[in-house]
This record gives sequence, structure tokens and C-alpha cells, in this order.
Amino acid sequence: MLVVHVFVHVTPASVSAFDAATRENARHSVEEPGVVRFDVLQQEDDPTRFVLVEIYRTAEDPARHKATPHYARWRDAVEPMMAEPRRSVKYRAVAPEPARWEMPA
Repeated sequence: MLVVHVFVHVTPASVSAFDAATRENARHSVEEPGVVRFDVLQQEDDPTRFVLVEIYRTAEDPARHKATPHYARWRDAVEPMMAEPRRSVKYRAVAPEPARWEMPA
């Protein structure tokens, strides 16, 4: 399992639009076979900062995700909303065991 944290800082005027576009992307992302979870977090003390927590089954699944039409729509829509370039950090899942990361059906 591969866990990716994407750190996003948007302009204050873009918070609502970014939230809506990202929720839509997340809704479609969890339908992908290689996506275990796709969580969207908003920083409590600074609502212009978000973290996307993307959990993939294999190291190849992020590339498959980035090839989807919904990702391309999201990427193009949110790019002008950024206060600074987004960045990501990849992690290897250690615990719990892979089945416990799955969202309930």
C-alpha cells in the first residue's frame, strides 16, 4: 500500500471553489479499483490549507489515477487557485494491516 499526502495552499478567495472541485474529484477517485481511500482534510486554524490523503493499493495506481478524466478536470480547475505549488509526500503503510484501511461498503 502506498499513502500519499498532498499539501495544498489555496488563495482565500478560492477556498469554496477548491473544496467543491476536490470533493468531486474525491467522489470519483474512490470508485477507481486502485484507490483504497481518498480523504480531504482542511486545516482548522487556516482554511486555505488542505491535505489530500490518497491511499493506493500498488505503486502503479497513482499514475493510473492521474490518467483519469476526473483528475485532469480537477488539476486544470484548481491550478489557478493555488497560493503556492502543491507538494506531495509518499509513505509506506505500516499499520494497520491493508484490509483495515478499506472504507466500509
